[in-house]
Amino acid sequence: MPRGGRATTALLASVAAAALLLTSCGGAEPGSTTMPAPTATDAQAEPNASDPAEGVPGTLDEPAELATGLQAPWSIAFLDERTALISERDTMVIRSLSLDGSGAPSGEAQQIAQLSGGTASGEGGLLGIAIGDGHLYWYLSTADDNRVARATIVESDGGILIGQPEEVLTGIPVAGNHNGGRLAFGPDGMLYVTTGDAGAPGTAQDPDSLAGKILRLEPDGSIPADNPVAGSPVYTLGHRNPQGIAWAEDGTMFATEFGQDTWDELNRIEAGANYGWPAVEGIAEVPRFTDPVQQWSPGEASPSGMAAAGGSLWIANLRGESVREVSLDEPAASVVHWQGRFGRMRDVVAAPDGSLWALTNATDGRGQPAEGDDRILRFAP
Repeated sequence: MPRGGRATTALLASVAAAALLLTSCGGAEPGSTTMPAPTATDAQAEPNASDPAEGVPGTLDEPAELATGLQAPWSIAFLDERTALISERDTMVIRSLSLDGSGAPSGEAQQIAQLSGGTASGEGGLLGIAIGDGHLYWYLSTADDNRVARATIVESDGGILIGQPEEVLTGIPVAGNHNGGRLAFGPDGMLYVTTGDAGAPGTAQDPDSLAGKILRLEPDGSIPADNPVAGSPVYTLGHRNPQGIAWAEDGTMFATEFGQDTWDELNRIEAGANYGWPAVEGIAEVPRFTDPVQQWSPGEASPSGMAAAGGSLWIANLRGESVREVSLDEPAASVVHWQGRFGRMRDVVAAPDGSLWALTNATDGRGQPAEGDDRILRFAP
């Protein structure tokens, strides 16, 4: 594994204390077909295949390679223009990557923390991370649940230091697959959390379950007063396994979602809306459910992380082995970049300098790693 960069002895000591609070295990991978076929509560409408929106080939400038040798990386969060943190799903490691004044890496991605006390397998483990409200937040699979925790984070001459972890939200159902796991702060300052159905499709329609949802929380984990249902963190329901969320400049929220056998989805997210799983998959035109704005066959997509930049949404595709660009001016169409060139893609993140960073994911157990995998790539939108 890459090593180097600034010393972080104090951080490692604090993370050792964190191990007393956190245990982890794993789960299996989105876009899989191991789940039973959904049982419809409405008549299952035939998917609208008139515009499957598979995407046309596109071109991007050659990306810069910022880091190599990462192990099943899952998420990127920026401290500032020169420092990013990266989570690794299976190792439970958080790494930092620093850039110099020219924008080039000032060293290899350095391990700054390892959340010990458990194991990861399948799709579970250390998943999404986010930075906000002076804290580092993470989404972690444990033996009993998926949970969100946070710790204060400070940059100093001695390295990146975090304080004692504290729980933000516990009790999210965990399973071998469909754990969701994306964290992001919205333009309203709230923390958004995506959760999967944990292999139990019916939970996605249960308003009292945290599975198969997008959740909205105050940074400290309390429930915002203006959530759709008083006292509930549930913002939207009816999701199978959403793993990407992003906001356009006008505040419109979008989410990506893994389908089962038929359609993956890009959804426009509206408070209180029901996106239909498991009764429907893809565009179904059932009035009480909200249809996606775009759908793709899982073999061409399997969308994970997503960013908004340059008037487009940029979506990391796992099975599709590409980055998909969806114009916000024409959200029913898409362009596919780099198909097959870098293998499975897990995340795309907008950097503070206006560039985009992409995470490859050949080492997640389903890819075919090449020498140097996995990588961080930087490109201009």
